[in-house]
Amino acid sequence: MRLLLVEDDDHVAAALSAVLARHGLAVVHARSGEEALKALLPDDAEPFSVVLLDLGLPDQDGFEVCGRIRKLCATPVIMVTARSDVRSRIHGLNLGADDYVVKPYDTGELLARIHAVSRRTVSPADRGGEQPDEESGSDDALRLGAVTVELPTRQVSVDGATVPLTRKEFDLLALLAQRPGVVFRREQIISEVWRTSWEGTGRTLEVHIASLRAKLRMPALIETVRGVGYRLVVPAAPVRPAAPAS
Repeated sequence: MRLLLVEDDDHVAAALSAVLARHGLAVVHARSGEEALKALLPDDAEPFSVVLLDLGLPDQDGFEVCGRIRKLCATPVIMVTARSDVRSRIHGLNLGADDYVVKPYDTGELLARIHAVSRRTVSPADRGGEQPDEESGSDDALRLGAVTVELPTRQVSVDGATVPLTRKEFDLLALLAQRPGVVFRREQIISEVWRTSWEGTGRTLEVHIASLRAKLRMPALIETVRGVGYRLVVPAAPVRPAAPAS
């Protein structure tokens, strides 16, 4: 697996590269945002499986680099930073980051997250551009009040307007939407969406839930069941007044 490490501190990069190499990762080091973007341009080399992106870069803010990476390719991005506030996490995820690791971090945690985000979900484009026909697509559409979740195309819309989601946001919403009203334990969600049992992923789950509520503009759609997990609550259909008798 090839990993692009975007880190301006050579000492930090050297130490981390050595650890990652011992776990079978081939690391390419970029010291700036521009170096990272150039490294991601298509060439004859094996594509990167993950980008490990530090936010404190010398030439531009890491958030800006993440946005540019997402326009360039779909390679999973893990942001690494000392900024631990929820607003920064949500901002990073909205820009297209797949995960967010706060310094100082445990190496085992970082490796677990790298392997989790590298398990790419196969899309229709990955299958050679094959698109589902209208009949099969309609069978796989989940309609939850104003929200429609198209499983084959991984599209989500609210009142007909498309809502762009990251891969993990879609996977999380799809999991809850397939069994509305059912309470999913946090451990179960982490296992099925992130493919890991590492306990620290729970914080990432909270950030993704907050981001989904904000993007869908329906805070009550995903209900927190205290001490257990989350469930999706289907919005009640509006009650229309009866037509006056003629």
